[in-house]
Amino acid sequence: MTRALVYGARPGAAPGTPLEPRVPSREVDAAVLANLLAQPLGLYELDEPQSTAGEVACAPRLAGVCGSDARLMLGDFSEGDLDNPMAAFSVLPFVLGHEVVADVLALDGDSELEVGDRVVLNPWLSCVPRGLAPCGACERGDLAQCERFLDGAIGPGLHLGVAAGAPGAFASWFAAHPAQLHRVPDGVSDAAAVLADPFSVSLHAILRTPPPPTGRALVIGAGALGTMAVAILRRYYPDVEVASLCRYAHQRDAVTRLGAHLAVDHEPRADALAELARFAGTTLRPALDGLAMAYPGGVDVVYDTVGSAATLELAVRIATMRGSVVLLGVATPRRFEWTPIYFKELTVIGSSGFGAETLDGERRHAIDHYLAACRDGLDLAWLVTHTDSLEGYLDVGAVLASPVRSGVIKAAFAPNG
Repeated sequence: MTRALVYGARPGAAPGTPLEPRVPSREVDAAVLANLLAQPLGLYELDEPQSTAGEVACAPRLAGVCGSDARLMLGDFSEGDLDNPMAAFSVLPFVLGHEVVADVLALDGDSELEVGDRVVLNPWLSCVPRGLAPCGACERGDLAQCERFLDGAIGPGLHLGVAAGAPGAFASWFAAHPAQLHRVPDGVSDAAAVLADPFSVSLHAILRTPPPPTGRALVIGAGALGTMAVAILRRYYPDVEVASLCRYAHQRDAVTRLGAHLAVDHEPRADALAELARFAGTTLRPALDGLAMAYPGGVDVVYDTVGSAATLELAVRIATMRGSVVLLGVATPRRFEWTPIYFKELTVIGSSGFGAETLDGERRHAIDHYLAACRDGLDLAWLVTHTDSLEGYLDVGAVLASPVRSGVIKAAFAPNG
């Protein structure tokens, strides 16, 4: 049997034996707790996942709570325009969790791994994990752009943790294809290793649309993706000036520690825009009603790790002529004033996931780039601010719902203690 956090179980149709969550140990606002309890999320005792031939059984040490996991836990996808075509890419219910460092428990078939190895998961359910011949994207190493996310016995699902056919890592164990597992070097802590996924997401976005030499970059958001983006820019683009748009005081402290040249409060937006204009050495031109627009000049590249209408609107206002806005955050879509896109001839680019990436002339998997950087002295483990058991998922949800009180940047589950 395995304990797991399951999302999307139908009322009255439990996928296993329901388990009682721990009574929240922290001071939790009654409205926050009521919202958490209203979501289709619960802890269950399940039969062990059925692994296919060649898969590796793993026991999670730490499983990070991705921004998309947090939005599901808090019900943040329940409002706004829900005409979302990504619904075709998952089947409910599923076991959440795709950012994980784990121990290898058992092997079935040939593998370079050994029982007891500590590994990080590459979660993408691309062709090879599905037992299919690689499509064109997979042959190029663009695993998150695979053409077969709906095919094979696994069924619909982009990655572990959103697929009924591939239970995720918010569980006492999970199974994965050996090609999805990367051995963690000795000396790299679990807390550092569990950040491999968000680091890789931000690395992919920046490598696809790098800032110009001696240019200026703005990172919107200072959660896991935003702090990773600041760390990447400061490490690999030291001549680029980096600003960060933050929501909370502890986030400003974090990006300053990471080397951001400027940390700006996100509200009031007009004041934030004025500070960013000074950073970029540009002039703001007033709008008829609403935010001003930088012209001429502005920020060369904006990396929006939030992806809301409010952040995108600010991004296109501060970007320079023919600048770029990279969208790697996930939020329900809403209207925003996008006139600056055509006036400035901006390039707005989506960025999803990661795969093989070329960095400093070397092409290898993004996770391997990250683990090499850890061996070389990069230590971001301090960004994992909160850990708890699966039974404490209400506490974790409260931490995520109350960042001012909690100071959370990255939360994680320790499914096996």
